[in-house]
Amino acid sequence: MVTTITLPTEETAMEQPSRLVLAWRYLRRNKGLAVGFFILLLLTLFTLIGLLVINPKHAYPLSAALKQPPSWKYPMGTDFFGRNLLAAMVVGMWQTALIGLLAGGIGTFIGVVLGFTSAYFGGKIDSTIRIICQILTPIPVLLIQVVIAGSLDKRDVTIFTMALIVVLLAWMGPTLVIRAQVLTMKERQFVAVAKLSGMSDFGIIFKEILPNLLPFIAAAFVGQVFAAVFASFYLAVLGLGPLREPLLGNIIWAAQSQGAFFNGWWWWPLEPAFAMILILGSLALINMGLDELANPRVRKTE
Repeated sequence: MVTTITLPTEETAMEQPSRLVLAWRYLRRNKGLAVGFFILLLLTLFTLIGLLVINPKHAYPLSAALKQPPSWKYPMGTDFFGRNLLAAMVVGMWQTALIGLLAGGIGTFIGVVLGFTSAYFGGKIDSTIRIICQILTPIPVLLIQVVIAGSLDKRDVTIFTMALIVVLLAWMGPTLVIRAQVLTMKERQFVAVAKLSGMSDFGIIFKEILPNLLPFIAAAFVGQVFAAVFASFYLAVLGLGPLREPLLGNIIWAAQSQGAFFNGWWWWPLEPAFAMILILGSLALINMGLDELANPRVRKTE
């Protein structure tokens, strides 16, 4: 009796799941990352739909009735200055996101460039960058930002000015993180093989090392966006932001200066404060999830 053995063909072979399926499975395991993305998606939809529905001019003074509580006409009420708080929240969240993305992006880019340059080429370049980071790291960033913002003329402070103030010391963290990872990565066997094959230094950096560090860079970027949003928030709450713009921190600062709670205008400060909690909470959850994804020792598996 002859037994026929059928080898698996391409059709019967087990198919590898797609990247989308793998991403969905990972989000199901990493609940924190999934919740963070979900909250951020809701906030993004709120902002995008709001920009299509509301008139941005209503986010500025004398555009609505004064001190109106939440109602059908004004779903989030109005403030002492006659701003529709729904419009102010939409515009303020967009402006806050812009500051975070600009400062976080610039800080991460500078950190990646300095981290790669320091770790890969070493020598005096590495010593100089490391010493500068070690000197600047202990300096309280909040104090420096407050001093710089407080020394500017309020008429000169804009959204972009705040982003530049925030990014001044935002590059040190990514620089140290990326430097440590590159120092470890360049000792790996695949880098040695690439050098023996005659690949240039920039080829090794961009083709061999950089792709393996993308999860770390993504986590560093989200962390810098979180720090930038938080910095813009507390600077505005202290009255050091562009006062005419409806940043979330500016709304709270104006509510404090007018004694909103004392006068019974409870909706005025509570709404931007709740929005900031959601923004910072979502970014924190995403940052922790990406950090877990980048660290194989703590990564969750199926």
